Amino acid sequence: AFMNKWLDEGHQACYWVSGFFFPQAFLTGGKQNFARKHQYEINKVTFEYIWRDDITKDSATLPEDGVLLYGMYMEACRWDFQEHKLCDPIPKELFCDAPMLHLNPVYNREPPDETIMYYCPLYKTLDRAGVLSTTGHSTNFVFMAEIPTDLPQEFWIKRAAALFCALKF
Repeated sequence: AFMNKWLDEGHQACYWVSGFFFPQAFLTGGKQNFARKHQYEINKVTFEYIWRDDITKDSATLPEDGVLLYGMYMEACRWDFQEHKLCDPIPKELFCDAPMLHLNPVYNREPPDETIMYYCPLYKTLDRAGVLSTTGHSTNFVFMAEIPTDLPQEFWIKRAAALFCALKF
């Protein structure tokens, strides 16, 4: 249904990231569209990670640039909807839904201050491991997402905080 709707109706307001076999190719396409639109060199285009806790897949509208992704899950952390940042999970909560993510392409982007971001890995599955495919990409790792936080990187790394596209249930 997801792919048929995309084929029949064109670009969607948001995309279910778990629906892609190779999400890295889709994300590269998002960068290519931006680079072509503005006549930029694609190797100087990177994503800005904007966590959209103010919208859902049903209320999302097509962004001017980039893509909106949904369907990710957080482990060892959760999103604080009041403070708009990463926080500790609720006790005994293994996983929670991540908010919508706007991957906004930016030309010559300066990386954000590492003291206010956690560079969180996004994996396709809970395995956290993969093998290199013939393209040179991991079969499981998708990208490192920047998530706002007021705690140091080490705090989240020790907790093994991560994002996932799919759970085992």
